[in-house]
Amino acid sequence: MTSPAIYLASKSPRRAELLAQIGIRFEVMSVDVPELLKAGESPSEFVQRLALDKARAGWQVSEKILPVLGADTIVVLDDEIMGKPVLEGDAERMLSALSGRQHMVMTAVAMVKDENEAIRLSTSQVSFRETTKAERKAYIATGEPMDKAGSYAIQGQAAVFIGKLEGSYSGVMGLPLFETAELFREFGIHDT
Repeated sequence: MTSPAIYLASKSPRRAELLAQIGIRFEVMSVDVPELLKAGESPSEFVQRLALDKARAGWQVSEKILPVLGADTIVVLDDEIMGKPVLEGDAERMLSALSGRQHMVMTAVAMVKDENEAIRLSTSQVSFRETTKAERKAYIATGEPMDKAGSYAIQGQAAVFIGKLEGSYSGVMGLPLFETAELFREFGIHDT
């Protein structure tokens, strides 16, 4: 078995799938970082700080050999950050608010190794078509929205709600591959 090129400070199966898609060898590590918005912090500052905090937390518990990649994704509607739903009612509220509207999805990726730190931000515009309560209820019943920012997965059944995407599909999934590849080049990660 070949050794990993990086550590991924995320348990997200989507991020793992995207890294595998571009042929990067990685090892998943679990980190626990509080996801609390600081007073006066903008959505873009928040998501970038969280990605960097995750990478730093991973670096602290790592063997200090391989770079650590952290990432975070948020959904923003009318300057409000939509987190992950706790209850089905939360998912209904978010999906109803997104219905017939355009929102932003921001995903930040950060890499840390030694004293070197770098962050990239991907911002995409996603437009939902009008959805009915019955459609939202059926989608929520699948369980898919329950661990997703904004209560939906672009790569899942909610794809039928999305009328337009301007930006990065992989960024909306949770790991913008263009920006992530920029980090890899900056940190000298070339072989897969």
